[in-house]
Amino acid sequence: MTPAILAARKAGIDHQVHAYEHDPSCASFGLEAVEKMGVDPARVFKTLIVAVDSKELVVAVLPVGAHLSMKLIAKAAGGKKAAMADKAAAQRATGYLLGGVSPLGQKKRLRTFIDASAEALASVYVSAGQRGLEIELAPADLQRLTSATWAALQQN
Repeated sequence: MTPAILAARKAGIDHQVHAYEHDPSCASFGLEAVEKMGVDPARVFKTLIVAVDSKELVVAVLPVGAHLSMKLIAKAAGGKKAAMADKAAAQRATGYLLGGVSPLGQKKRLRTFIDASAEALASVYVSAGQRGLEIELAPADLQRLTSATWAALQQN
């Protein structure tokens, strides 16, 4: 039982947990989830930890096939510049290993931004807190549980 699953259960939201056999040699954890679960890639979202203005860590949640626009995440967070967070700092702040970072149940509550494309979907899949484990839930529930802001995050 991961902190992400516990957070969903504690909140009493409707969700499903999906497990698959993770291949340690796989380079893209999100695309592996799409392939192994046979789900539309537009519904599987990755969780990225970003440093805004070199001081604040924030969470960006966007489709696995999309590229995060550093300009858009910086703007959404009210900053000027953004860059991927240092791996160790991301793991310390979230309590999760990279490739298994969930937007739910993080050790330290970071400001979260969800790509606006999720709003139109009936449900989305995000990491449940470990590689090979996804949690499916309504985008509105994900937004509520993370106190996230909807934003355009994808690079054109």
